[in-house]
Amino acid sequence: MEPQQAQGRSWQIITTALDRTMGTGKGSQSGWVRYLCPVHEADGHHHNPSLGVRYDPSQSKTIVRCFAGCDDRDVLARLDLRVRDMFDRLPERDPNRRSPRTQPRTTTSEQQLAPVERAIQAARFPIPARRDLGTQTGPAANVDTYVYRWPDGRVEGAVTRVHTPHEYGYAKSFWQARWTGTAWEPGGFAPIPWRLNHIREALDTGREIFVCEGEKDVQRANQAGLIATCNAMGAGSWKPEHARWLVGAGRVIVVADRDCPGYRHAAKVADTLAGRVGEVRVLQARSGKDLADHFDAGYQLEDLTPVPYLDRPQQPRFRPAGRTRSR
Repeated sequence: MEPQQAQGRSWQIITTALDRTMGTGKGSQSGWVRYLCPVHEADGHHHNPSLGVRYDPSQSKTIVRCFAGCDDRDVLARLDLRVRDMFDRLPERDPNRRSPRTQPRTTTSEQQLAPVERAIQAARFPIPARRDLGTQTGPAANVDTYVYRWPDGRVEGAVTRVHTPHEYGYAKSFWQARWTGTAWEPGGFAPIPWRLNHIREALDTGREIFVCEGEKDVQRANQAGLIATCNAMGAGSWKPEHARWLVGAGRVIVVADRDCPGYRHAAKVADTLAGRVGEVRVLQARSGKDLADHFDAGYQLEDLTPVPYLDRPQQPRFRPAGRTRSR
């Protein structure tokens, strides 16, 4: 980690906790020191560090920002720190300013939390142990490519899954490319769901649609005879533009990955679909992290469990649709 001038107490506290938990940070030309995010990048796989830390001497404060969208409070909680640790010292109170006696002091637990924050609190996700993969043992290899097409079959873009072998497993990464009509160019593409032709089939036939976090789970859902979709690049990348393609569906089942980013992703998907489809459910694997783990553990579709606070309790109990044809 490159040294920063005018470091304060907060900088020492936060960077020491990050160095201990996530490894040494790396400086950048933008002035941010980059770390792996302890909320969504602590799974032991390879990631491009998305957490930035910067000291602001004008505020005597250390700024912590996950550029993938994780809440600062969640990042600090994973480090056993609090928001006050971002400040070198707490702001001094005006001795002439008095709080009204009629307003009782409330704790954070008593304040109204968004449903997704309540769901995360209730789940009590453990901090994932950082997995040491050892040294790299071979070149990176493209193991799968997921092509995104418009309903008429025109290619829009693709996501490629990459595995890099190491001594004790492999590092996982992804990259995107868009199709110009004549060539592939690296970079993102229009926000369309994967396998749009399947979504159109579901809308035409009244079948339910499963929304998963990634293409691998969509493939497993297809193998089980289900119609499923996802957005490119996983959690945090769902947009309202994706949701508009599902408008009019009779029932959509959002399958949440069992971690903080997975819950937040599922909540966003469900929010963008509320009032636009007949029924939205938010379910999760009975065992493991995702739908693939659920099936690998021997569970059936009807064994998916509701996510507390995110699933709609007023809606009828989930029942899989009738027999579906194989894909």
